Amino acid sequence: MTTELGRLIARRIALAGPITVADFMAEALGHPRLGYYRRVLPLGAAGDFTTAPEISQMFGEMLGAWLAERWLAMGRPAAMKLIELGPGRGTLLADALRATRGVPGFHAAISLHLVEVNEPLRALQQAALVAWRPSWYERFDDVPAGPALIIANEFFDALPVRQFHKTAQGWCERMVGLAPDGETLCFALAPGVTPFSRFLPDAPAGAEAEISEAARAIAAAIGVRLGRDGGWALIVDYGRDASGPGSSLQAVRGHRGANILDRPGETDLSAHVDFAAIAAAATDPRARAFGPTGQGDFLRRLGIVHRAETLKAAAATSQRATIDAALMRLIAPHQMGTLFRVLAVGDDRSAAPAGFSDTPSDDT
Repeated sequence: MTTELGRLIARRIALAGPITVADFMAEALGHPRLGYYRRVLPLGAAGDFTTAPEISQMFGEMLGAWLAERWLAMGRPAAMKLIELGPGRGTLLADALRATRGVPGFHAAISLHLVEVNEPLRALQQAALVAWRPSWYERFDDVPAGPALIIANEFFDALPVRQFHKTAQGWCERMVGLAPDGETLCFALAPGVTPFSRFLPDAPAGAEAEISEAARAIAAAIGVRLGRDGGWALIVDYGRDASGPGSSLQAVRGHRGANILDRPGETDLSAHVDFAAIAAAATDPRARAFGPTGQGDFLRRLGIVHRAETLKAAAATSQRATIDAALMRLIAPHQMGTLFRVLAVGDDRSAAPAGFSDTPSDDT
């Protein structure tokens, strides 16, 4: 089954030839009128996925404590931009700000800046954060300069990736073309060895690999900004600590796996984040990276287990099992605790952040 956007992509390919997987993702997710992230509400039971802030208030509360600790470590600057990339329903920031209202001076210092392209989600963010009078932007680069605290939770996984396949001749890029019927989208390999080979790992024939130029570019922009203006970023996503072979691009529709090329514009596409690559890209001469570490370990170090006990002490008996289940979903190794990784990037003027070891990341 195809869609209006699928027909537009097929027409583009018919006129100009096959496109990269990254170009396909960019169209499927970000087309100005028909892209998935432009027109649907992807979160929740009625959407295609659920994120940590929607699982429990404890996630946003822990991140709020981390943000406030970073502000204190920076010397309590009087003006600080609080930026979230892909803020979902605004739940994370609403919980973070509620949890930090007792930190003297913190709320008076911050202004909210949200990077969001989805108009329905902007409306929900406005409702959740109306008291803070947030400003919205299409791109991170559009946010005005100045010291910043940045949150990116499940943002990098939705950025386009190039895919490659190792043949007997070398690495070749996977492309999206047309099947013999001239309408159906299909995968094919570009002829010849890709110039990206120098960035790809040594691997046997048959191996696959991915590169996200978009992720590296945004990570680099974050590092430059924090190194120049001061501040910290916290990146939380599912992925791997080290670069290496393998492909992870997946499609989800209605909380179920789907064909990557089927129904573009109505299907969520994502890939595992290469944390080594974004840590390296974000390391400006005046910025450094910490982690990545597992989400479970990170949240434990910030005190989420104690927070759960506090919530349970004030909860009805029927609610305590729900709190326990949410906690386990966030921190257990077989759930989100290990697959989801946490990376911090910050300026070189303040102390090491909470939740990590005292040693800057070996990846940087």
